[in-house]
Amino acid sequence: MEKYKRIFVIVLDSLGIGEMPDAARFGDHDVDTFGHICDIVGTLNIPNLKKLGLLNLHPTKEMEEERHPIAYYTRLKETSNGKDTMTGHWEMMGLKIEKPFLTFTDTGFPPELIHELEERCGKKVIGNKCASGTQILDELGEEEIKNGSMIVYTSADSVMQICGNEETFDLKNLYRCCEIARELTMKNEWKVGRVIARPYVGKKKGEFVRTSNRRDYALKPFSRTALNALKDGGFDVISVGKINDIFCGEGITKAYHSESSVHGMQQTVDVCKEDFHGLCFTNLVDFDTLWGHRRNPVGYAKEIEKFDVGLGNLLEVLKEDDLLIITADHGNDPTYTGTDHTREYTPFIAYSKSMKENGRLEDQDTFAVIGATIADNFGVTMPEGTIGTSLLSQLK
Repeated sequence: MEKYKRIFVIVLDSLGIGEMPDAARFGDHDVDTFGHICDIVGTLNIPNLKKLGLLNLHPTKEMEEERHPIAYYTRLKETSNGKDTMTGHWEMMGLKIEKPFLTFTDTGFPPELIHELEERCGKKVIGNKCASGTQILDELGEEEIKNGSMIVYTSADSVMQICGNEETFDLKNLYRCCEIARELTMKNEWKVGRVIARPYVGKKKGEFVRTSNRRDYALKPFSRTALNALKDGGFDVISVGKINDIFCGEGITKAYHSESSVHGMQQTVDVCKEDFHGLCFTNLVDFDTLWGHRRNPVGYAKEIEKFDVGLGNLLEVLKEDDLLIITADHGNDPTYTGTDHTREYTPFIAYSKSMKENGRLEDQDTFAVIGATIADNFGVTMPEGTIGTSLLSQLK
């Protein structure tokens, strides 16, 4: 018998809560996204996250813990070999990634790949290096516009990112080029986790701004996940934000594209007002893309406060038989060196108006407890080869 009719999983993209024991293996030392943000700004106006127990899970110097938290909370380790978006989300839904996705951080993409991309797209590639998205626009945006070129770059993630000015490149043409890039990078020697369309507007350095028309072309999950099990079982699986892109539509029954994290939370509130039966899976990406990668702890702090406002709106409309889970997919400490994600624990906060108890749960060894808990609630069997143990019985 189902405990909850609807489950909402909200991923605060990159809101890590302290380094994992194996962080040094990933080049990270003393990383703590939430903690270091709090060290910089002092206090955050987050009454809803506080009452759910975030400060009990991760105490700070200047903010008091909640005396009577209303949710269950714990830390999750990532068992997969990585610290990127796809690895984190796929693990949540039961997949363990043993082999990291290919990266081209140090060398750029191979000449053979770039040549074929230029031939197929009809544009000269410029860039082809590891760079910050905003920096490379300032460096090469004017050249792209003047010469009709195509900016291609990567990061420490397994990604190929392609920039295009919406006025001169044309959005449909940008998407076409990204589809070609996705096809080319399906080869084993070039296989990246995602190709990302990065449209922008503006005419000169200092004025370039990326738009919300980003589109991700991800690899399909290598096996079935909890999402497939839910969909096959006849349940709704509603995605908000880039969840649909991360899973290539696998296991999704309805998808909503978000223009920002604030918009994504409003969409989640709107979905909550609908009558559905199953899962609403939301990713709020601005924490990561706007503030984590750009190493802006103050902007990140303000984004957390904006989320807390949206969270308050969601808490008001949640029903007695709804379950809310708040988590993250990796860290991205805005006080750390470089611009890469950081290998951190992530929060697991679970709340329902029907809960009679609350408090700290034991740390968990995998993000996959999320998918296992969801499958357990709806009485569906996790696909063969997946990992994770349900926490449903502990949510009382």
